[in-house]
Amino acid sequence: MLNYLWAGMILTGVIFAAFSGTMPDITNAALDSAKEAITLCITMMGVMSLWMGLMEIAAKSGIIRSASRRIRPLIHFLFPRLPHGHPAEEAITTNIIANILGLGWAATPAGLKAMEELSNLEQERRDSRLPAQKQGVASNEMCTFLILNISSLQLIPVNVIAYRSQYGSVNPAAIVGAAIIATTISTLAGILYCKCRDHHF
Repeated sequence: MLNYLWAGMILTGVIFAAFSGTMPDITNAALDSAKEAITLCITMMGVMSLWMGLMEIAAKSGIIRSASRRIRPLIHFLFPRLPHGHPAEEAITTNIIANILGLGWAATPAGLKAMEELSNLEQERRDSRLPAQKQGVASNEMCTFLILNISSLQLIPVNVIAYRSQYGSVNPAAIVGAAIIATTISTLAGILYCKCRDHHF
């Protein structure tokens, strides 16, 4: 759907430019935007390489595993039916930590791994249920994890800071306070919603 939307907007702009005689402006804007996109990609590549490297070091040195043990009570509060020691625990922890640090891209592999493990867990549960019960429905854990991942409490919004720096902000980190408040509210709202909808509440 988005492909059609963007294609329609571009086509409309080109047709309007053709009739208004501003085609050279369209060409210049396209070239400038392409240059800007490449520059932004290089900037973000450097920022994400740094933080993803730090996350990898944290994982190799056992910091992630240690953090997983420390926030295990929180994990089991959020996912009460998740078995102790389940492989999804570490992936969920890594994803949460990466999101808190504002590393959305670094959180994605752990998020996919967590969702895969949660899907496997739900499949095991389905195998033990009656055939008449519904299949292909996301579990409470999967929905909760998705909502947490979207609301994403962030202490350091690295991506936004990098964008602001790229576009000449005088104080790129000024967004930190507002980001903490906004993501704290969204995360608490997400947790409250999940607990209200979860029959284990």
